[in-house]
Amino acid sequence: MEFKKVVILGGGVLGAQIGLMSAYTGHETTLWMRSEGTIGRTQPRLEKYSKQMIESLARAKALIGNPLGAYLYPRALIKDWNKVTAEEIDDLMAMAQKNFKEKIHLELDIDKALADADIVIEAMAENPQAKIDLYTKIKDKMEDKTILCTNSSTLLPSAFAEYTGRPEKFMALHFANEIWTHNTAECMGHPGTSPETYEAVVRFAQEIQMVPIQLHKEQPAYVLNSLLVPLLDAAQQLWGKGVADPETIDMTWRIATGAPAGPFQIMDVVGLETVYNIGSMKPDAQDPDSLNHKILTMIKEKMDRGETGVNASKGFYDYKK
Repeated sequence: MEFKKVVILGGGVLGAQIGLMSAYTGHETTLWMRSEGTIGRTQPRLEKYSKQMIESLARAKALIGNPLGAYLYPRALIKDWNKVTAEEIDDLMAMAQKNFKEKIHLELDIDKALADADIVIEAMAENPQAKIDLYTKIKDKMEDKTILCTNSSTLLPSAFAEYTGRPEKFMALHFANEIWTHNTAECMGHPGTSPETYEAVVRFAQEIQMVPIQLHKEQPAYVLNSLLVPLLDAAQQLWGKGVADPETIDMTWRIATGAPAGPFQIMDVVGLETVYNIGSMKPDAQDPDSLNHKILTMIKEKMDRGETGVNASKGFYDYKK
């Protein structure tokens, strides 16, 4: 199967990044938006991340010959660091600018967006009912050949397979943030996913220069978030209990582990809406006496003030400074 047309449902943080990597690697890419307002929010994201990708290439050029280059180069943008030249990076930068301009299309009409799609990647918020509503809406609009994937970071594909109208051609394909550098693509089927679909999605991940992380069975939170979410939960609990403030918690993690970012900095990048939606699914989220309910209330207060993370220029940290 050839992947000529890629469709992304949603233009949020990861939807925009997936779309840009798809276009960078030469695929005709359509991002479906719910409304004109959504387009207005997505276009600045595309501009921001495309600029960051090109800047990453420019920085990589300066690292040629530096031993640190092998650790710092944008892995999804440069296939072979050991052989790359400054001239080749210049060519990649020119190609990126051309492909970002010519191969990304924003579409409000869902029928036009899905027409002749080879693969559709749903990249909506972590809201189970919203996903079900979307799958129900599009199941009769996709062509027989179309593979449908969810980029859900915590939810299992088996929870949605029956609503897709194509359970054998449905699975999860989960990306990390800043995918041009952190280029993992977690491939997770459900019991009804066909082997052919799984193999095709792994191949697609390779086509857009990701490293396919192949899961052999369903696992809530996959590999990456099975490791990451407990860290973020522990940080929120320290904050919610009043043990320490976010800056202190982050500083402790950075100094003690050598990590470049602390858990609250990570949450700002992920977006507080996603953090809130994940927290809302915990069993005691609605119990007013529970710590998780208190944490959700604290996060919701920040969201109501528009402090939703890096994309809003303020979350746990102020990015306007």
